[in-house]
Amino acid sequence: MTPLGILIVALVVVVGGVLALRLHPFLILIIAAFVVALLTPNVNGALAAPGQRVAEGFGKTALDIGVVIAMASILGTCLSAAGGAQRIVVSIQHLVGERRTPLALLLAGFVLGIPMFAETVFYLLLPLARAAWDRTGRHYLLCVLAIVAGATMTHSLVPPTPGPLFVADAFNVDMATMIGVGSIVGLIAALAGYAYACWADRRWPLQPKRAGHGDEQNPSDEALLPAAPATLPPLWAALLPILLPVVLISLESVSQSTPAIFSPTALSAIRLVGEKNVALSLAAMAAILVLYRAGGGMPAVRRTIAEAVTEAGGIILVIAAGGALGGALRQAGLAQLSAGLATGAGIAIIPIAWLVTAIIRMAQGSATVAMITAAGVMAPIVLDGSHAFHPVYVAVAIGCGSKIGMWMNDSGFWVISRMSGMSETQTLRSASVMVLVEGTVGLAVTIALAAVMPLR
Repeated sequence: MTPLGILIVALVVVVGGVLALRLHPFLILIIAAFVVALLTPNVNGALAAPGQRVAEGFGKTALDIGVVIAMASILGTCLSAAGGAQRIVVSIQHLVGERRTPLALLLAGFVLGIPMFAETVFYLLLPLARAAWDRTGRHYLLCVLAIVAGATMTHSLVPPTPGPLFVADAFNVDMATMIGVGSIVGLIAALAGYAYACWADRRWPLQPKRAGHGDEQNPSDEALLPAAPATLPPLWAALLPILLPVVLISLESVSQSTPAIFSPTALSAIRLVGEKNVALSLAAMAAILVLYRAGGGMPAVRRTIAEAVTEAGGIILVIAAGGALGGALRQAGLAQLSAGLATGAGIAIIPIAWLVTAIIRMAQGSATVAMITAAGVMAPIVLDGSHAFHPVYVAVAIGCGSKIGMWMNDSGFWVISRMSGMSETQTLRSASVMVLVEGTVGLAVTIALAAVMPLR
């Protein structure tokens, strides 16, 4: 079978497994990897057995990002349990003023989306949107959309969340570069989404309804209400686990590019603590300390870590299965198939990557699965090294493409709809269109940056 035929079969397996069979993404991706490996010709014994190739791709990916994902999960879960997330929200609210609560929610969602999953951030911040409505009777839709606008961009653009971490690893992009470029593109796109949210709030003002309960209080709301500010950790402690890995990884990147500015001792220390696995481990330890000092004690620490590790295990399996699929696709000759596309395409590779991701996202619903699959398709083109711009721009374009097409086949769509009390139509015309705006603006910003700041 030709490489194009194998690629089509792989996409059918991934999309069909999600839509028709509703299987877990891990099983879908690992089956697709086995199918691709079995269809790949083993010419003169040049390739290992299909099972061995799948296992090697799986193991390599787990080796590269497994520790980072596990530590990021511990970081986010402990920070949330300690009240650190609420402290960040309260502090931003005080900084911008209570009248600008929607803007505070946008910034809080953007910051918290770095160590936490977007849905977790939405659960955490939605009670604040309801509280703002209770005080003012205005801008409920704007507050809801502001949370989504901030969290959804860092979720797909800024490591250590799994999607951007996987794509950066697949394209050999160091974490410091991915964090920097992803943050710039994500912030501009989030502000564009916020502008649309302001317009939608004026056009379709919304009153909060408790999902499926009319105007009655949803029993789960009490569990979601933020802690009183007096019980929260100080701001520096809440920000420390988030900023620590960013600073350490960035310093390590600087030490690689300009080692002369550091003494030999400092250089060794920075390269030790700035390595991504060590940096995220230190950040996780800091989050555990914040939780312990917040009054949780060792029982709360043990319980929270167990929850985080359990959640991380499933994520690592999915990401590693995606790595196995990507490796199998490369061995299937996708590089040769992509050669004609890459030759002379130049900066057009960026919108192509965006479009491939958007199509996969619309077809099967999961932004993370779309990013994993698109990275496997695009990696042979990106890794050939023939482009005049840094591969980080293709990685960021994939993240922006994963924002396109949020509709009824996406679990996030239903989380936003049911938790906020919006109907399907209201969610489509507000949140779905807003993330479409974000993804499109993000693509435009990415192309502009690649043109004026290629980083080569």
